[in-house]
Amino acid sequence: MATIGEHETAVAQDELADSAQTLVDSAANQEDSADRRTRLSADRTMLAAERTYAAWMRTGLASLAAGVGARKLLAGLVPDWLGLSTALVLIVFAEFCFGAGIWREIAGKSLRPDPDTDRLPTWLPVLFNAFMLVVGAAVLVGVAAS
Repeated sequence: MATIGEHETAVAQDELADSAQTLVDSAANQEDSADRRTRLSADRTMLAAERTYAAWMRTGLASLAAGVGARKLLAGLVPDWLGLSTALVLIVFAEFCFGAGIWREIAGKSLRPDPDTDRLPTWLPVLFNAFMLVVGAAVLVGVAAS
């Protein structure tokens, strides 16, 4: 027959074993949670980079349109050189936005962790930006010649 001391020792050992198992389970849950947060963080980073790229493109397109509009709408209201210089500055700024947008998109890909979601292929924004740079250059020449 077990004595009271042996019984208390057995109960204490059982409680210690339960506590150790709880600690192991908690550590496993924390690792799973950290991995999940890291994966979600990679997705958020990628989406933020795509929003930044879209902002550069939006700003470039708006500046390109504003440059053409400034040349046409300011004609007759201000001296010709002022309308032309305003249009040229806006169009050059649009070209800068197109170049900066693709530079940030390509340079930033190496810094981002691997996301779970699919990315745009690199050639697609490069092709789009190359096209926009050509369009911007054509507009620049057209506005300067008019």
